[in-house]
Amino acid sequence: MASLQVSRFVLSSSSWRGPKAAVSIPKLPKFHVSIPKIPIKKQTLSVQEPSFEFVEESVPFALKQKRDSDSIQRSRLNAVLEEVMDRIEMHKNIGEQRNNWNSLLLNSVNMITLTAALMAGMASVNGHGVDSVTAVKVASTVLLTSATGIAALMSKIQPSQLAEEQRNATRLFKKLRIEIEMFLRENEEIDEDDVKEAIRKVLALDKAYPLPLIGTMLEKFPEEFKPATWWPEKKQRNPNPKTGLSNGWSQELEMEMRDVANVVKNRDAEDYERLGNVALKLNRILAISGPVLTGVSAVSSVFIGQDSGLAGIVAMTCASLAAVVNTLEHGGQVGMVFEMYRNSAGFFSLLEESMKSTEKRENGQVFETKVALKLGRSLSELRELGKKSNLSQVKDNEFASKLF
Repeated sequence: MASLQVSRFVLSSSSWRGPKAAVSIPKLPKFHVSIPKIPIKKQTLSVQEPSFEFVEESVPFALKQKRDSDSIQRSRLNAVLEEVMDRIEMHKNIGEQRNNWNSLLLNSVNMITLTAALMAGMASVNGHGVDSVTAVKVASTVLLTSATGIAALMSKIQPSQLAEEQRNATRLFKKLRIEIEMFLRENEEIDEDDVKEAIRKVLALDKAYPLPLIGTMLEKFPEEFKPATWWPEKKQRNPNPKTGLSNGWSQELEMEMRDVANVVKNRDAEDYERLGNVALKLNRILAISGPVLTGVSAVSSVFIGQDSGLAGIVAMTCASLAAVVNTLEHGGQVGMVFEMYRNSAGFFSLLEESMKSTEKRENGQVFETKVALKLGRSLSELRELGKKSNLSQVKDNEFASKLF
């Protein structure tokens, strides 16, 4: 009985089937795609590989060479900066020395002249032809002769003018030092032209304000007044009409700067030139009068003790006048005043050249601010000055057209 049940269970389990799937997935058809083979030439690969390696190696070499060149030019410009700083110290020390020359020589020549005049007066009063006054007369003659030589030397070299030259040179070299320092700070790439330009500026300053006296001293009494020139000459190039119309520049600013330059040239520069000529003539008259008066006094002192007392009067009078003239010339520092006018006229010439130049300009707004401050005006006053100049030129042209 048990075996019968087991056989039934086996039969029933073998006859049972699970549920069949209702969805049948169709089979995708097979696609045969033929991809053509790309022919590869070994010669092309062999040619490209060397050129790729050459580019990779040449670029770093060029960069390295450029960096080395920039480093060398920066070192050269630093060397120029060191020389500029050395010249600042030299001109400062020599300027103080020559200012001391002016004070010491002036005091010495006046003391010698007045002492000799007093001795000549004593010799002319105390006796006529008496041997006791011979020593006083000889001493006064020697002192007056020495005073004549010192006065002639001072009139020749003009110590006050020499001191003013060194002060101007110190100020301009300080300005050049600041320019070089700013250039080194703001520019990473420095080429040889920048170094040459700095050297040219140094040499131009050396020529304008020389240190030695013998051989290279500036002419103290030129035939005509000429402004000082301490900047190198600019090379003439073909003008570019588009230059200056960017970097803060515009047509209006160009015209404004040209109008201001005309005002500076026609008014300020002419005034300083006129005053410079007056100072030059006055200094020439005083420089000649001082030694001449002292020399006449020395000659007159030789004849003291003769029958007439006129020699003593002439000696005393001329010596006193010589002391006054020397005080006016060197105490008043007429030579320094002449040098100041000469330097100011040079400043206006440089300003005019900078405003009319169209090469290597800085930012227009910065340049306008510098010009306004150098002329002692605000920006609005500078613009009004340019407008007035333009209006005056228009009126002059209209008046000239009516005449002709």
